[in-house]
Amino acid sequence: MGKTTGFIEFSRTLPILSDPRGRLANWREFHAPLPADELCRQGARCMNCGIPFCHTGATFEGANVGCPLGNLIPEWNDLVYRGKWFEAYKSLASTNNFPEFTGRVCPAPCESSCVLGISEEPVMIKEIEVSIVDRAFAEGWIAPNPPKFRTGKRVAVIGSGPAGLAAADELNKYGHTVTVFERDDRVGGLLMYGIPNMKLDKRLVERRVGLMRSEGVEFRTGVAVGTDFTAADLLAGFDAVVLACGATAPRDLGIKGRQLKGIHFAMEFLAKNTKSLLDSDFKDRNFIDVKDRRVIVIGGGDTGTDCIATALRHGCRSVTQFEILPPPGPKVYTHEHWLSRARTFQVDYGQEEAAVVFGADPREYCVLTKRFVSNGRGRVRGLETVNVEWRDGKFSEIEGTEKFWEADRVFLAMGFTGVEKARLFDELGVALTERGTVRVDDDKRTANPKVFAAGDCERSQSLVVWALADGRKAARSVDRFLHGSTGN
Repeated sequence: MGKTTGFIEFSRTLPILSDPRGRLANWREFHAPLPADELCRQGARCMNCGIPFCHTGATFEGANVGCPLGNLIPEWNDLVYRGKWFEAYKSLASTNNFPEFTGRVCPAPCESSCVLGISEEPVMIKEIEVSIVDRAFAEGWIAPNPPKFRTGKRVAVIGSGPAGLAAADELNKYGHTVTVFERDDRVGGLLMYGIPNMKLDKRLVERRVGLMRSEGVEFRTGVAVGTDFTAADLLAGFDAVVLACGATAPRDLGIKGRQLKGIHFAMEFLAKNTKSLLDSDFKDRNFIDVKDRRVIVIGGGDTGTDCIATALRHGCRSVTQFEILPPPGPKVYTHEHWLSRARTFQVDYGQEEAAVVFGADPREYCVLTKRFVSNGRGRVRGLETVNVEWRDGKFSEIEGTEKFWEADRVFLAMGFTGVEKARLFDELGVALTERGTVRVDDDKRTANPKVFAAGDCERSQSLVVWALADGRKAARSVDRFLHGSTGN
């Protein structure tokens, strides 16, 4: 695959990103494509490694390793190297329903498991992936392709995030009639309201949804299944049901002062921001305003980074991010440290932008928040913390490190605890696990043989690429349930 000596001749090139200070002035995507000739050289770096691990979709010491979609990465890297872009797109599309999403928002566990990463920078897989699909749209290779026959079976998909969209797309290809229910006013779930526009332009989501509509998928927005549309109606009106409602119950911080105004869950901040942007370009003022405010984000990860970037674009006075864990170490290119890239120190776009504006990385490590402090009028004016040290996977407070931090807005970005508790699950005859997720078997089937589940609602909070893989797997299981084996 690739050029035999490509990994020796060519170095990894960084993606083209707009200047951090300049991109803070707008909400547009800050990613620009590399020239085609440079992408060909990057594809050439994909060496004939014998046993590629980039598409394994496994876990290693608790971290995601490789692509769970089974993307044929060496194959389409080689095709790009040889200038066969259409063939590269066909290969990519055979395993990935929405590479325009994963190529932008996935943290690329495929790259952390690239064999070349044992000794040097891995192949630029993510950049090549998104370039393939963007070129496919530009060339008109992607067009509505409705199924040539219909089975007469009706399937309901609850939730239009990545898992729900993948399941709906696959089930529609199998010939089943698919209706997707979404409680929000726009289709996309996490892709629409959970990821800021500068990271994933919502026109791309709407473009893909439009294609799916043209292929026969029905989308019903503003419908809360369980209230607006009952479980009884669902079971009576459809031959099968796929739950893809996400793991949207946020992890709270139950400490003194939590009730104070100005403390919000991160997803409330992000969702309201995107909705106001799309509805009125912020003219309706229906968002959490942080202009000239001192912002503290509690929690790391992508959601915390997105909060930082969003706050900066609104002109916050300051921004600080607390992480209770110690900082990861640097990447070491040795066989012993291979597959550890996902747990090494990295600077994401939000931290980069904060450093440009305020002169330093906004992250503070090994910080435990003890209580929120009131301004005497029911609003938060700050919080008290203490530093911690870690030993054998447990932390203890360090005496004498107590500190007060001023804050007008605090955003909790500490992950999620499972599905939102609702009568719907009981009414469908669906059991939950101790983790608060939908219990499924290996085929994504719940205790009700007619009901399946996919994505975060059964896996717990994870990556978009895992949601797509789960949605595809659930669709195959539904198809076998309804119509026998698909042959896939």
